[in-house]
Amino acid sequence: MASVEYPEEVRQLVAEFKRLPGIGARSAERIVVSLLQNPKASPLDLARALESCQAAVKNCRRCGFFAGESGCAVCDDRGRDGKILCVVEQPTDVLPIERAGVFRGMYHCLGGRLSPLDNVRPEDLRIGGLVRRVSEEGVDEIIIATASDVEGEATANYLVEVLGTFECRVTRLAQGLPAGGGLEFADELTLTRAFEGRRGL
Repeated sequence: MASVEYPEEVRQLVAEFKRLPGIGARSAERIVVSLLQNPKASPLDLARALESCQAAVKNCRRCGFFAGESGCAVCDDRGRDGKILCVVEQPTDVLPIERAGVFRGMYHCLGGRLSPLDNVRPEDLRIGGLVRRVSEEGVDEIIIATASDVEGEATANYLVEVLGTFECRVTRLAQGLPAGGGLEFADELTLTRAFEGRRGL
C-alpha cells in the first residue's frame, strides 16, 4: 500500500527550500508547513518580497557588494577613504568588517577565491576589475582579507603577484584570524586586531 505524501505543490516548495545552504529536508518541511498553517505567516508577502529582491538587488559593478535601486551603500558613501581598498572574497564578508567598525575605506569583492579543485580560475573572479580600480583610482594601500585556509592563501598570493607592478602598499590581515577560518566567524575584537596588526606582503 502506498504511503501518504504531501501534495505535489508542497513537495516542490520543500525541494526549493532544501536548495538553500544550511536547510535540510526536515527544516525545509517545517518552514513550508509553517508558511501554510501559521495565521501570522504571509506566504504571498514572502513571495512578493523575494520577487522584488531578485529584481532590484544586484552586485555593484564597481565593488561587487550588494546594490539595490538606491545604489551601493559602500560606493555612494562620500565619507569613506578611497585611497584604501580592502579585498574580500564575497559580498557577505563586508558586513562583519562594517559591524566591527574598524575600517572606513572602500571594498572590492572578488566573488569567490581560487580553487583548482572546483575549477575556479583567476578569470572567474573580479580580479580584472580590481586591477582596473587600482590603476585608475590612485589607491595607496590594498588590504587582502581572504580566508586563512589553503584557497584563501593561494588567492592572496596570486593577488600579490598581480598587484606587484603598482606603486601601492599591499598588506594582509594579521593576528587573530584562526587558521582555516573566514571573516563570517570572526568577532569584532578579532577583526579590530587583525586590521591593526596587518602586515606587508
